[in-house]
Amino acid sequence: MRANRGWWDRNADEYQVEHGTFLGDDRFVWGPEGLDEVEAELLGPAEDLKGKDVLEIGAGAAQCSRWLAGQGARPVALDLSHRQLQHALRIDGGRVPLVEADAGALPFADGSFDLACSAYGALPFVADPVRVLREVRRVLRPGGRFVFSVTHPIRWAFPDEPGPEGLSVAASYFDRTPYVEQDDSGRAVYVEHHRTVGDRVRDVVAGGLRLVDLVEPEWPAWNTQEWGGWSPLRGGLIPGTAIFVCERD
Repeated sequence: MRANRGWWDRNADEYQVEHGTFLGDDRFVWGPEGLDEVEAELLGPAEDLKGKDVLEIGAGAAQCSRWLAGQGARPVALDLSHRQLQHALRIDGGRVPLVEADAGALPFADGSFDLACSAYGALPFVADPVRVLREVRRVLRPGGRFVFSVTHPIRWAFPDEPGPEGLSVAASYFDRTPYVEQDDSGRAVYVEHHRTVGDRVRDVVAGGLRLVDLVEPEWPAWNTQEWGGWSPLRGGLIPGTAIFVCERD
C-alpha cells in the first residue's frame, strides 16, 4: 500500500496530463478501450441512478463520480493518493465529497451505499483483494451492486508493448508473481498483482458477493489511441480489460 500511495502521489500530475483528455472531467470510462457507462449501463439505467448513494473506489481525479453526480446520484470519491484527490479538487472545487483512505478499511458505516464502482482502482494494486471485496460488501445495502474493472488477466502473458512485439506470449499466465518496480536502494516503489480469471471469480465469491456478469470490452474502431501496452492492434486481437459485475444478496 505504501509503495503505491507514493507512486500515485509522485505520478498523478503526469497521469492527468497524459490521460486527462481521454478520461474527460466528467465521463465514466471503464478502461482504455473507451467503454462508457452511458452506453454500458453496468450500474443500471442512468435514470435509475438519481438519488442513489454511490461509492467510487480508487477514484483518481473523480471523473466517474462527477458523471454520477450529473445523473442525480450522491457519489463519494475515495482514493489512497492525496495528489490524485487534489486533481479532483482542481477540476470541480470539491463539489463531490472526497475521502483519502485505504480500500481495505473503508471509513463508512455498514449499509451506507446503494452502489459501488471502481474503474481500474485499488483492486489491481492490493495483495489481498478479498479484504477489499468484503469491505465493499459491508458498506453496500442488501441488493447493492459493485462493478469493478481491472487489467484483463490474459494481458499478463504478453509483453506490455502496443506494437507487434506485444502479440507473442512471453510469460506464464499462471505465474502469480507480482510486478514490482524498485528504486536504487531496492525498495518497492510500484506493485501490481496478477490474478487469473478464476482467481478473480473466487475472490468475488469469497468476498460474499454474487457474480452477475463478466464483461470483456472489444476495441472500438473510433479509438485510435495507444495507452501503455494497449492499442488498436492489440485490442483487436486480445482483451485488455475485464469488468466484473457483482451484487450483494
